[in-house]
Amino acid sequence: MVNFKLSIDELATLIGGKIITSNDYYDNCDFSGKFDFLANAKKGDIVIRHKINGKGIEIAASHKIATLITQNPTDDAIEMCLKLKFPLIVVDKIEIANAFALKWVFDNFDLNSKRVAVTGTNGKSTTSHMIYHILKSSNFHVFTNTDSRSEFNTLIDPMVSKMIYEEIEQNGPLDYSVIEVSEVQGWLDALMHDHAYLMTNAVNPDVGIITNITMDHIGLVNSIDEVLKEISGLAHGLNKGTLILNKDDVNVSHIEPNDGVKKIFFSMDSTNVSGNVVFDEDKNIVLVDNKEILTIDDLPFKTSHFIQNTLAAIAACVALGLSLDDIVKGVKTYQSLNRRFVKLNNHPVIYDDFAHNPDGIKSTVYAGFKLLSEKGNLWIINAIRGSRGETLNELNAEALVEVINKISNEDNRKINLLLSNSEDVVDNLNIVTEAEKDVFLNVLNNNKIEYTHFSNLKDTLKYSLDNAAANDTILLIGAQGMDPAENILEQIL
Repeated sequence: MVNFKLSIDELATLIGGKIITSNDYYDNCDFSGKFDFLANAKKGDIVIRHKINGKGIEIAASHKIATLITQNPTDDAIEMCLKLKFPLIVVDKIEIANAFALKWVFDNFDLNSKRVAVTGTNGKSTTSHMIYHILKSSNFHVFTNTDSRSEFNTLIDPMVSKMIYEEIEQNGPLDYSVIEVSEVQGWLDALMHDHAYLMTNAVNPDVGIITNITMDHIGLVNSIDEVLKEISGLAHGLNKGTLILNKDDVNVSHIEPNDGVKKIFFSMDSTNVSGNVVFDEDKNIVLVDNKEILTIDDLPFKTSHFIQNTLAAIAACVALGLSLDDIVKGVKTYQSLNRRFVKLNNHPVIYDDFAHNPDGIKSTVYAGFKLLSEKGNLWIINAIRGSRGETLNELNAEALVEVINKISNEDNRKINLLLSNSEDVVDNLNIVTEAEKDVFLNVLNNNKIEYTHFSNLKDTLKYSLDNAAANDTILLIGAQGMDPAENILEQIL
């Protein structure tokens, strides 16, 4: 790739930064055009890091990177910059720098691709990945930052700009990019205000999707109004094309697009939307502008919250101008991401899902109940969320109470609830504190919900397999504490 003439002064001005020690790139090298991480950066690259110390500056200088952008120079970072005459740009908000890196790679390497931005509390990964698959199965060159563990959707480091640069460098120009945008983002327990707006504006998408709005990221945001403000930033950052909204979510459906942006809906209620993309639950069919295109048997998921994700993906592909034939082919051949209501076993039936917040828990548990065999009982194995605070764990426990009571009112079959701290598999960032465990168990005790609690995930899984009947259904739900479950089950089985 060719070098780009962006002076260090221009860069610092554009990201609101202050240059320390030098007014030119290090060693008088030209900017390569690539933003990267310190460990991978080569001569002429620019590195973005939340914080850096003197040792990091030494490494940067040894790699001959052009400059390093940080929000927090720590320890002897400034002294080392002075010693090595290394240019350091210090910013007030690191997310501004990362948004610039994202905009830079699109503006300079991917100017002609069409782009989709997806956000929401739940469903954004499945929606993004399905759009990616439909486009790819139609023989387009597509990029997405969605992965099974949602590691690349934060956009608060240069990972996505780096990935796009490398994808184009290796495989040529993109036809489409599908960018998953975290709905709420923070650093050091502080909310990064307007994250979805900032990143959407940097991506400059042709299509924007908002899947739903519920409570999550407690501590960063503490009310549904705060969540709404952050998520609706995608709509405010979308300046062309089409905004796709979930008509079934009252908060989402009232979001208004900018002038010149078309608005369409997807819905599970065929009476709720005239035209657009809907699922008729009476006929079990998907309609696009009142035309039947798929039956429920064609869909990769049969449960309502995943059907909503499918509708959102279809709506995006319609907005992008794909033919209905290509969309149908893509939906029929789609295989889900890991831990998105994935079936791991048949006897007993085991489903694994990344249900990590109240709405996700209620949707997944009820979906599992609806798929019970005629004589089977339901097992719910929930990994308590570690180091996420008492409020979120209280809300998650209340969600379990609500859905268990709902199921009990509809059916008298036994529900076996197992809880795990997953102490044998989580790292130090995901340890369940005593306070988190206590608040979770207290909610269940106060509502007279029976459960069995385990310290280790392996013990929890083994207990369920030793005691479940062949026609029972086991649901594995939770975030980091449940991630290793599939591998542990393979060992046990």
